[in-house]
Amino acid sequence: MARPQFPGSVTVLGECVADAFTDPARSGPGEIALRALPGGGPANTAVALARLGTPTRFLGRFSNDVFGTLFRTRLSDSGVDLTGSVAAPEPSTLAVADLDETGQATYTFYADSSADWQWTDEELAATQQDDSACLHTGSLALIRQPGGSRIEDHLATAREHATISIDPNVRPLLVPPSAYRERLPRWCALADILRLSEDDLALLLPGTGPEEACDTWHAAGVRLVVITLGEHGALASLDGLRVTVPAPAVDVVDTVGAGDSFTAGLLHRLAALGHLGGRLDALSLEDVTDACSFAARVAALTCSVTGANPPRADAAALQTGVQRLLPHA
Repeated sequence: MARPQFPGSVTVLGECVADAFTDPARSGPGEIALRALPGGGPANTAVALARLGTPTRFLGRFSNDVFGTLFRTRLSDSGVDLTGSVAAPEPSTLAVADLDETGQATYTFYADSSADWQWTDEELAATQQDDSACLHTGSLALIRQPGGSRIEDHLATAREHATISIDPNVRPLLVPPSAYRERLPRWCALADILRLSEDDLALLLPGTGPEEACDTWHAAGVRLVVITLGEHGALASLDGLRVTVPAPAVDVVDTVGAGDSFTAGLLHRLAALGHLGGRLDALSLEDVTDACSFAARVAALTCSVTGANPPRADAAALQTGVQRLLPHA
């Protein structure tokens, strides 16, 4: 029998990453100054969800180093519940971002043997009393070992009472795309929602168009596939019924965290519409369009500032169903 759920609450399971950016103003001959900001796809999604007003719990493994303290503070200050997270002896994961002239980021990762990938069966078992309506995961925590396979097993148990959402967030510099391709059919069998970018698509199914890819993943078991297309918006496919939503016009500062904010906006809106907590049985294409349009707005606002700094929502407006987003933190 399904356990009772806190209405619309979401648990996010995954990594925190310190995103380091070059700081030209402080750099000089023979040296490069870096500005480190708290990031990591799952952590970004949790922050965005909480700022939008969704009750959000984050399950992570926090190092006792300076970055671990930074991660905890950011999540807590955004209203994320850290109950169930683990104090870990391993170091934090570091990513150095290189931004091109359009604000697109590429990363160099320093992640070997870091805290995020060391989940044990005992640690995950201790989180199984979670009563959230949705469990979201993905990114590096779901693919890197030894923790990745254990998280997969955790999803199989969690889906008995929660909607499962996965964002593969392919990182070819750390994990060969072939490893993702091998695991993706299993993830589709576990997931109700698969959200990924057009860059992910190109790495996972080279030469395959978005609509054909959606059909492939539907056949593997996932009901809702959403592929974000950058400035061209997003394609959503619900059991083969499709819609494309536009991206709002915005002056892009950088794209760091945009996909994570989109995922948060999508889950937040699906929760508000009452669709989280099961297999999306009552979800309509109209509601998918609504949720993706809202998610695109959240992502656009994230692109308008430096780093993964998603917007906040006005609580009173949320109660009346009017999604009015307020300035960033």
